[in-house]
Amino acid sequence: MPHSFPPAPADFSTRTAAELSIILPAKNEAGAVGNTVARIRAQFPAAEILVVNDGSTDDTAALAAAAGATVISHAHSLGNGAAIKTGARRAQGEILVFMDADGQHDPADIPRFLAKMAEGFDMVVGARQAGSQASLGRGLANRFYNALASWMTGQKIEDLTSGFRAVRAEKFREFLYLLPNGFSYPTTSTMAFFRAGYGVAYLPINAAKRIGKSHIRLLRDGLRFLLIIFKIGTLYSPLKLFLPVALLHLIVGLGYYIYTYSEFNRLSLASVFLWSASITIFLIGLVSEQITQLMYKDSGSKPH
Repeated sequence: MPHSFPPAPADFSTRTAAELSIILPAKNEAGAVGNTVARIRAQFPAAEILVVNDGSTDDTAALAAAAGATVISHAHSLGNGAAIKTGARRAQGEILVFMDADGQHDPADIPRFLAKMAEGFDMVVGARQAGSQASLGRGLANRFYNALASWMTGQKIEDLTSGFRAVRAEKFREFLYLLPNGFSYPTTSTMAFFRAGYGVAYLPINAAKRIGKSHIRLLRDGLRFLLIIFKIGTLYSPLKLFLPVALLHLIVGLGYYIYTYSEFNRLSLASVFLWSASITIFLIGLVSEQITQLMYKDSGSKPH
C-alpha cells in the first residue's frame, strides 16, 4: 500500500517564473506529458514549465505546448542528461524542479520539496519508497548503487538515481559540465553536491507506474551508472578508490613472497612488481586527492 505523506505547510502556488522553473525531459511521452503538464500548471499557474523534447517522433511537443508548457526541442535525441542541461540553461527560476514526463512523479509533491528547500537545503531529492521501483531487479540495483555511493561520500544516500528533485539553479549550473548526456545525471549531481559541501535532503515519495515504454536498459544503463559512480568517486574522494586497490596489490605481493621464500628460498620478481604497483597506485591516488582538494577548496565558487 502506498505511503501517505503530510502536505507542505505553506502555499507555493503563487511562485513566478523568476522564482520557480519546472523542467521535464521528454522523449516519446505523448501518453502522459499533456496530463502531467496540466496538473503542474493547475498547481503553479505562474511558474515556468519547460518541456525539453528530446527528438520525439510522436506528438509529445504539441501535447506539452497545448497543456501550457514552453517546449524546447532537440532536432534529434541527445539523451536524458542532455535534455536536463538544456532545460537548466534556459530556465529563469531561482529554484529548478526536475521531474519525469511519463506520469511517475506526482506534482502534488512539489510543495513539500519547496518547503524543505526553504529550510536552507540546496538540493531536495524524492526518495522512492518500497513498491515504487519499476522491477525487482532495478530495485536491487538501486540499493547497491545507494550503498556504494554512501560509502564513497560518507553520507547516507537514500535514492541515488531518482530523477525527481529540486535544486538551487545557481549551484546546479556549477556542475553542468560534469553531467553526462545519458540517464546518469541524478547520480552525478548528487555526488557533486555532496563533494562541494552543499546541503542535500531526501523526502519520501511514491512513484507511480510509468505510462508508455521505459527508455532505460537495465544491463547497459546499469553498467553506465556504475561507471559514473566510480568516475565521480575519483572527483569526490579518489583515495577511497585507489587505496583499496593499492592494499590489494600489497597483500597479494606479500602473500606471494611468503610462498616463494618458504618453497624456493627466493624473492620473486612478481612480488616486486606487485609492491611497486601498490606504491604507484597509492601515489596516483594521493596526487588525485590533492587535485580534488584544489578543485573544491571553495565550495562557493565554481570548480575549474
